[in-house]
Formats: sequence, structure tokens, C-alpha cells
Amino acid sequence: MSADENKTESFADLFARGAVPMARARRVSVGEEVEGVVGHVGPDTVFVDLEGNRQAFFESIDLHDAHGQTTVKVGDRVRGWVVEMTDGQVRLARRFGRDGGAGPERFRAAFEQGTPVEGKVAVLNKGGAEVDLGGVRGFCPMSQLDSRYVADPSQFLGQSLSFVITKLDERDVVLSRRTWLEREAKDARARILDTLAIGAVVRGRVSQVRDFGAFVDLGGIDGLVPARELSHERVKPEDVVKPGDAVEVQIKAVDKKGDKVEITLSLKALASDPWDLIEAVAPIGRVVAGQVSRTAEFGAFVRLASGVEGLLHISELGARVRKTEDALQVGQPILVKVLSVDASKRRIALSPASDGAVAGAEDRTPAVVLGGIVKATVEKVENFGVFVQIAGTRGRAGRGLIPTSETGTRPGSDLRKEFDVGREVTAKVLEAGERIRLSIKAAVDDAERADFDTFRAGQGDKGMGTLGDLLKKKMGKR
Repeated sequence: MSADENKTESFADLFARGAVPMARARRVSVGEEVEGVVGHVGPDTVFVDLEGNRQAFFESIDLHDAHGQTTVKVGDRVRGWVVEMTDGQVRLARRFGRDGGAGPERFRAAFEQGTPVEGKVAVLNKGGAEVDLGGVRGFCPMSQLDSRYVADPSQFLGQSLSFVITKLDERDVVLSRRTWLEREAKDARARILDTLAIGAVVRGRVSQVRDFGAFVDLGGIDGLVPARELSHERVKPEDVVKPGDAVEVQIKAVDKKGDKVEITLSLKALASDPWDLIEAVAPIGRVVAGQVSRTAEFGAFVRLASGVEGLLHISELGARVRKTEDALQVGQPILVKVLSVDASKRRIALSPASDGAVAGAEDRTPAVVLGGIVKATVEKVENFGVFVQIAGTRGRAGRGLIPTSETGTRPGSDLRKEFDVGREVTAKVLEAGERIRLSIKAAVDDAERADFDTFRAGQGDKGMGTLGDLLKKKMGKR
């Protein structure tokens, strides 16, 4: 007989001609779960070698996938339930199906062994579902139809599902799909836990989305992706994933506490880190375009790129600004200057860009030079002095104080009456650097001295001279 002909022989034919040896085999019983190695794959039957010189078979259709293709090959290990024993032949199945064998002994064995049975949901009523088990009608209470609350049980109508028999007598066959699902989940959970390793990349499906993150079903056990691990950006979980999404995540931590296991996952760990290119995103001294992403008491955070934010401190917004929201609103576009970058702490300090600045260009803020005479605008008036913003500058780097003694006003004067907010003044720089101190009085003195020097230079030999010179001139005329 040719190899091709041999492949098409039935299991019974092989036994009849002695191709399958009938060695002394260990006893098995209906309802028992067994494991073996695939020894032959035929068009209708898959032969399995069990432990103890026992042979068994699956009907090929029981091992087909959704496309009708056999899912096993010679040498694979498979598990199945003994559903029928006839003339020494052991028939296996993935579960006790609707065609798993005739007679009440099938259900008695499944009940005693806890073996799953397959049934088709035929009728739904207020209390639960009536299930066709192949000529026998079973009942599954609504609370046992799924492992979670079922809002719409009609989704199960007409489906063939696996159940565990929880009660069996002459009148009733009571079923529970929930028990079977929980058992499957527990087995899957144990298998998955044995394979989990920190840093491993696994696939799963989003099961829940909460304010603090997203739960991902890894195939029987859930892990949590905290909100901070969803994206390099500060986002809401529902803006990144939704229930049912297939995702690839990295395992960050596995914390086992008795029977409880907490698995921490990360989605952003598999995405490129924008801070790796921070020198291009936020070049120090240059102007960049951003958008206000959020505000706080101490300032506003500006989004410069995906996953990159910088802080525009409230002190950079003007001396009169008491609340950040008075100057900036979330979503507002803004041009800023990058003052400093600390990549290790992921911090960027910003200031408002100078008037007329262009994104990408260097911000050429006028230098504040010691002894220089500058124009400035009054921003705020206090009892101890006047805060001004030097013309051509924005932010803290161009803000200075004119102390009361340097305002040129009379002692005891009310500065608020002398200086209106928005008024332009001329002042001399007395101190520059981290702190800027200016003087209107010194600027006036310098101006008067310059005028006097100019006047004297213009007089030349025609100047008034001394009193003695004048008397000599008068005596000479006589």
C-alpha cells in the first residue's frame, strides 16, 4: 500500500490490519482528561499516542481552526477529554460536544469529572438560557452565563459554548459557563505567570480604561498600564486607548503577594523618546513655537513637541501678573525663548520671546549694560520702589527695580501718584546681572552734566571766565 493510500485510511482500517499495535495499555475512562503525542494526521482522523501504550483518536474536524485547517502536526502534544470508548477504541474531543457520544453516562461522567460539555444556546428567558446539549435540554442561570455581568444576553443566542454541569438529576441539568471560564482563566494565568519576565514585550487586549490607566488582558490575567506609562505626553487614558484595542506592551514589574499578582506594563517604553532629540527640539537661546498645555500657580507649561514641555514661570509674565490665567490660557499658541535645558531631570526653562522674534531664530534680546541709559515702562509700583520692563526685552531678564531713593521724587512722595503703570521713563543701569537696579535720578544728573559740558564746549574762548578775568577786562578798557 502506498504512502498516499495509507494517509487516507480510517482509524478502524488501521486497527483492522494491525497497523496500530494493541499493546497492553493503561486504563482510561470516559470523562478523563488525557495528554498524548500526535502520531498520524489523516483527512478525517488524528491519531494520538497516550502514555502507557494506549492509542486514541480525534475526529479531524475537532482540531480545525476557523478556516477549516488542522491545527496540529505529527509530534505535537495535545490534550483532550475521553468522550467515548467502543471496542477498545478511545475517542477524544476538545470537550464533551453535542456529538460527544450518546447516553446519560456521558453527562454523568462530565458531572463527576468536572469535564466541560458543549451546548448551543437555544432559548433566553428572564432567569437564564436553555441550552441544547444534543437531545438533552440544560439550563444556565443568567448569573452563570459569563464571568462578568451580562447587559445584553441576546449576544449568546445561537452560539455553541462550553459549560460545566453543576447539578444533574432525573429532571434537571444545570450548567455554568462562568465556572468553566474562571477555570480556563486560572489555568491560563498560571501558564502566563511562568513566562513573564521584566522587560519582555507581550501582546494583549485592552479590557478596561480608567482615570488612572488601562487594564490589558494578557490572555487570562490582567496587567495595568498606568497613565504615566501610556505616552511620553501628559494625556488622558481614554485619548490613547479604548476597550478592545490590541496592544503591544513591555512588562515593567511583576509583584506577587500571595495569591495576588500585580503586573505593571508600559506602552510608552516601546515608543521613541522625544528627549533623545532634545537639542533639536529645544535649542538653548533660540525661539521655538509652542502651545500652552496647562497652567499652575507658579506658571504655565508649554508643549514644544510630542512628549516635551517647558515651564514659563509666572515671574516671566510681567510684574503685574498675579495669576497665570490672567496672562495665558490653555491651548494658546505662543513663541518662547529657551533659557535652559536639564535633560537628566527633563526640565526646560522658558521666557517669552522678544517682540518681532521668529521661530527658529536666535532671540537677540538687547543686553543690559552697567552704566547704560535705557528706556523702560512702569509695570508695578511699591512703597520701596518702581518695577519697570526695559524696552526691547520681555520677561525677568529685562525687569528691574528703581528704588524710591533713585526715583528723583521728593522725600515722602506717594510713588503711585508720581508713576502711572504704563508710563515710559529714562533710567541709568546701576546694577546688571541676576538683579537689575536702575536710577532715574542718575539718568537726569548725567543728562544735566552732559548738557553743561556741551554748553561749555560750545562757549570756547567766549566763555564768561572768572570774576578776576572780567575785572581785568574792564580795567584794560579804561
